[in-house]
Amino acid sequence: MIRVFIADDHAIVRDGLKRILSEESGMEVVGEAGNGKEALRLLRKTEWDFLLLDVSMPDMGGLDVLKRVLLDNPRKKVLILTQHEEGSLALRFLNAGAAGYLTKLEAADELVKAIHKIMGGKRYVAAGVAEELVGEINSQNDVPLHNTLSDREYGVLCKIANGASLSTIASELNITVSTVSTYRRRILNKLNLSSNSDLTRYALEKGLVE
Repeated sequence: MIRVFIADDHAIVRDGLKRILSEESGMEVVGEAGNGKEALRLLRKTEWDFLLLDVSMPDMGGLDVLKRVLLDNPRKKVLILTQHEEGSLALRFLNAGAAGYLTKLEAADELVKAIHKIMGGKRYVAAGVAEELVGEINSQNDVPLHNTLSDREYGVLCKIANGASLSTIASELNITVSTVSTYRRRILNKLNLSSNSDLTRYALEKGLVE
């Protein structure tokens, strides 16, 4: 029996995923969470084999959750779920240890296959995302500016774009407000932007937040 935990901030998405998995013998949903902090708390209390993890959640981004989960459970499998097919975003999560990357649009048809493939020791990348990855690898031009961000800078960018204040970000990351301000300044410089509204617009346009 494959024990699946679902972390997504949209209840309707969680319900849809549970419905898909309930029709599959050999799989059981053992828990769910609507935000990153809740997911980490419940995962520590739950016996699970496989995590379905949303890219963007209000209190803690999927990348931060992924790293913390794998730090405690390096052998567990995590499949990233997203609304976007951007190859550079997929590459960031795969490099951080995710076993797969699936768009929510394809989940109805591909989720069960993706889980079986990953539990069999392989990686899974949705077809549309794979095409984006190949295109980015082959292209010498038009590399997204956010690819130059460190993982911490990327996480701060997503939190700002989701409306979090600098003090809130500092508390969540256990760093000082001054350090968050430094990250913000670096992000603005690297992306050639000048304000938080510019950051938010950029993140939405590039599919970094939902």
